[in-house]
Amino acid sequence: MKDLYNNIEAISILDPITVSATATYDDIDLQGFNSAVLLIHMGLDAALDGSNYYTFTLYDSADGTTYAVVETADVLGAGTITSGVILTVDSTTEDNTLYKRGYVGGKRYLRLVVTETGTLSGPMTITLIKGDPEIAPVA
Repeated sequence: MKDLYNNIEAISILDPITVSATATYDDIDLQGFNSAVLLIHMGLDAALDGSNYYTFTLYDSADGTTYAVVETADVLGAGTITSGVILTVDSTTEDNTLYKRGYVGGKRYLRLVVTETGTLSGPMTITLIKGDPEIAPVA
């Protein structure tokens, strides 16, 4: 049996909470790891529609100071990315869902910006899993 436990590190980007404004999660440091996955778990939100929605935008940086939107080729699971948007949740058919996005770019730092448009009240949780450590075990 392969050992995943000692070869990943999970960090909470956003503990379970209702996001009611634009929120920025800076300086997500990937040092010592060669892969990352963002897990975005959306809770129930009956207000989701074309006027009330969340947008998740991912940026990367080599130095933790100068950020640029991620390129489509650097994100897995998002399809084509426009201006760094890796996920838009704008329908009640999209809540109560766990979304997974992989980062395969070569930069050390990530920034995730969650933008609320309209009025929403659904909870969410965001976790980052770092994998492929340069030195293992990590746990």
